[in-house]
Amino acid sequence: MIVHGYRSSFMRPVHLVGEKHVTALAKPQGEPMKLMIVDDSSIMRKAIEKYLAGAGIEIVGTAGDGKQAVELFKTTLPDVVTLDITMPEMDGLQCLEELLKIKPDVKVMVVSALKDEATALEALKKGARSFLGKPFTPESIKEAFDQVVAD
Repeated sequence: MIVHGYRSSFMRPVHLVGEKHVTALAKPQGEPMKLMIVDDSSIMRKAIEKYLAGAGIEIVGTAGDGKQAVELFKTTLPDVVTLDITMPEMDGLQCLEELLKIKPDVKVMVVSALKDEATALEALKKGARSFLGKPFTPESIKEAFDQVVAD
């Protein structure tokens, strides 16, 4: 499931991401898009890194829990974060709120095994730009990432 939404002070409609593949991986200045990957599974972190690494993306760090992610975020200030929900120390929803306090314009894509609509809506309401359910394919994560970056 790929759910796409917008951060705002009120909930805007949520829609499913279509088949169109957007390529917008570099910042307008030509600098690489800085990405941080947050997931308690090292296998998932490596998969996301493998599928999203490439032209126009610089992976500035990975974290295995929300607390680690907040500390790493302060030093790397990425443009985009992929974020799991269920993690030790600090869950993804709490982590999301902390990241947005530090850098309100960060684009967060939640990638979680929790596929229920309530979880997706809660993440979007708190400021995530998109929600992608696990397991994902290389194509689905690239599509969701491109949509987040294009926002």
